Amino acid sequence: MEEMDNAARAHVRQVSMASGSSFLSGIKVLSTERREAMYAIYAFCREVDDIADDPLELTEKQRLLKEWREEIDSIFAGHPNSLTGCALATAIAQYGLQKQDLLDLIDGMEMDADETATQGPEMAVLDQYCDRVASAVGRLSVRVFGDSGEAAQQVATSLGRALQLTNILRDITEDAERDRLYLPSDLLDRHGISTRDPSEVTDQSGLPAVCEDLSRIAQQHYADAEAAMAACSRKNIRPAVLMMQVYRRVLDGLITRGWTQLDTPVKVSKLTKIWILLRYGLF
Repeated sequence: MEEMDNAARAHVRQVSMASGSSFLSGIKVLSTERREAMYAIYAFCREVDDIADDPLELTEKQRLLKEWREEIDSIFAGHPNSLTGCALATAIAQYGLQKQDLLDLIDGMEMDADETATQGPEMAVLDQYCDRVASAVGRLSVRVFGDSGEAAQQVATSLGRALQLTNILRDITEDAERDRLYLPSDLLDRHGISTRDPSEVTDQSGLPAVCEDLSRIAQQHYADAEAAMAACSRKNIRPAVLMMQVYRRVLDGLITRGWTQLDTPVKVSKLTKIWILLRYGLF
């Protein structure tokens, strides 16, 4: 059993560290035990996300996601069948991770796989998608951080949406190349864009106004998350603060760059990330 646990920890750590994801930027301030739990959550996210992104037939993606639903059932029944499942089982036992949040994430990936969320969804559908693929991860994460109270849950709800909308605004061109359009139909219609072909939307004169409107929604989510953080333990919520500070700067950079040069990348420098860690992570 110990050998299996060691293999599971090594596996999820390797998956996480190989990704270089900004998701991990905030967990440097956590204890080793809590970092291990976050690695398990991230590896799970990575594996189900890869299923949604792989160039497979929809029926095959649905089959693989169904296998993960069955694995979640097995984990909560006490007998995980995979290395990631074993690592998740440990995190669940230590921090009380909720089964529904794990299932919500799988449901979000199915929305990607079957194009529910990728062809100009209605705003309500986009919000549901953001909740499933991002806020659900936040709800899992704040428990590992050490706070499962109502304010921490609100941080997860608002910050998850803010981060996902920032990603959507940052990746418009990249998503279009993959035939994906996450911009909501409500805003597309408001600004005179009738096509839902991702490659055509990027050339529409109304696109900057769509992006401006969506960026304001993201900014409000950041503001809501920041307000909720004030009611949380400063120590326990630090990882979320670090992540918010990084991603908020990405959104600010996108707004400053404007919405007519979508191919011009916006990044947060390594020096700025170090400053954020010193400013918000250590004091």
